[in-house]
Amino acid sequence: MPQIILDKEEAVAIITLRNPPQNRLSPEMLAEFDMALDSVSSSEARALVLRAEGADFSFGGDIQTWPAMTQRERRTLFERYLAAWNRFEGLSIPTVALVQGLCFGGGLELALRADVVFAGESARFGHPEQSIAIVTLLGGIYRIAERAGRSKAFEWALTSEQVPAEEMARHGVINRVLPDAELMAGGMAFAAKAAAGPTLAHAAHKALLRAWLSGGTTVADQALMDIAMPLFESADARMAIPAAVDAIAKGNGRPQFTFKGK
Repeated sequence: MPQIILDKEEAVAIITLRNPPQNRLSPEMLAEFDMALDSVSSSEARALVLRAEGADFSFGGDIQTWPAMTQRERRTLFERYLAAWNRFEGLSIPTVALVQGLCFGGGLELALRADVVFAGESARFGHPEQSIAIVTLLGGIYRIAERAGRSKAFEWALTSEQVPAEEMARHGVINRVLPDAELMAGGMAFAAKAAAGPTLAHAAHKALLRAWLSGGTTVADQALMDIAMPLFESADARMAIPAAVDAIAKGNGRPQFTFKGK
């Protein structure tokens, strides 16, 4: 049975984790996830939703094989996971993670790679790595620190506590908490809205945020013009800017555009 399902609704691609009962991350899932990213990258998808089947998003890594592995084998496996998670994070299209139930370890580290994270009211997040005497292996603790600050990131990693979705939202780690029954519909509606927008501008904003994360406002300012100015030559901007100017002149308010991502 496939552990990754790739679907598409209109311009929104959907990657679904499916490894019951806990959606643990296996080498098979990793290989299928990489193939799904290949398909998304070569498709016309304008946004991507990451979700999971079942009661829980993911309990994290499938640790059953770890004791029998050599240190070199373990490192190779974790490097492959890190590369795949980073590849997902680096996609140019907007990405939305929809989290229900428990979201632990590598599953949390995957969800954190999305541009936007929506969670159901029942969702709980955590770093269980401390309980088996290791660290967050896929960048979890410092990605939490980017959002919630060093002290909160260390507290949650130190205790391995299950953090409710509302608290994660309060600290800016996730974007929005929805009723469980509305999670999929709400997330898909948000992704569809993003997909209907100027996707080249979305990609530019993602690039600017990456520049800011790497070196703050100084580095982002240095990259700004090189990233922003080509947008004026895009088909979307050549259509939208004159139409907006014309609407202002006629007092027609804000015009509605159909963007092509070109």
